[in-house]
Amino acid sequence: MKRHVEYTWRLRELMAARGMYNISDIIPHLEDRGVSLSSSQIYRLIGDTPERMNLALLGALLDALDCTFEQLCPMTVVAVPTRDRLSGTEAGAVNKGAIRPTRARIHRPE
Repeated sequence: MKRHVEYTWRLRELMAARGMYNISDIIPHLEDRGVSLSSSQIYRLIGDTPERMNLALLGALLDALDCTFEQLCPMTVVAVPTRDRLSGTEAGAVNKGAIRPTRARIHRPE
């Protein structure tokens, strides 16, 4: 079994809980903490789930919203089942003693 980490991004919900409904509401809070982002960057940050983030930005968000990382980005680890059998060329590579078919030869009629 493989393990896969899933997470959700709750920045919009936490902003709304603190009375911040627009992009312009969070910009001064981030600038007070030394993080300056354009409005388009903040729009993407609020609307989409980020795959990577600067730790200074993450710290500024946590401080500005007065929340923990678990509240901002709850994570769950899910076990993903793996295949037990090999198929296709992988199975052939494992079983080297198997009989291989001979290549067909096509001749033109004369």
